[in-house]
Amino acid sequence: MTTPVIETDALGMRYGRRTALTECTLRVPVGRVVGLVGPNGAGKSTLLGLACGLLTPTSGRIEVLGRTPGTRLADVAFVAQDAPLYANLSVGDHLRLGARLNPRWNHQLAADRIRRLNLDEKQKAGRLSGGQRAQLALTIAAAKRAELLILDEPVASLDPLR
Repeated sequence: MTTPVIETDALGMRYGRRTALTECTLRVPVGRVVGLVGPNGAGKSTLLGLACGLLTPTSGRIEVLGRTPGTRLADVAFVAQDAPLYANLSVGDHLRLGARLNPRWNHQLAADRIRRLNLDEKQKAGRLSGGQRAQLALTIAAAKRAELLILDEPVASLDPLR
């Protein structure tokens, strides 16, 4: 039997007195594309933050690729809802940083995607539109060539015609 990509058991997360996630039990098999659907405040982003190792659960258990989340950073790519980038770094700087930090970096994939999107490699990320920032963040995540790609509301800022 194959180890699931994500497995949780009675997973819970509290922020002080506020409960963000309660008794979450799930199993995501290898090779699947899964979408989380629910109302605002349901805990979707919290679950993704737990899966990436950005948060530590207050109860229950979570494993990602058979390990504690955050222990093998090269294996998971994550694009947060607000597509955080370094405002003072250029598009090209972000790609060079991605290449230095990620052992499986695919330079050709990143370069081709940036070219197709008509992004100027000299442009500072802080000067890009919201959609362009989202595209840059998605490009970095894809070029990382991680075993698991986690996207939190990936199309929220994207131009529907791209």
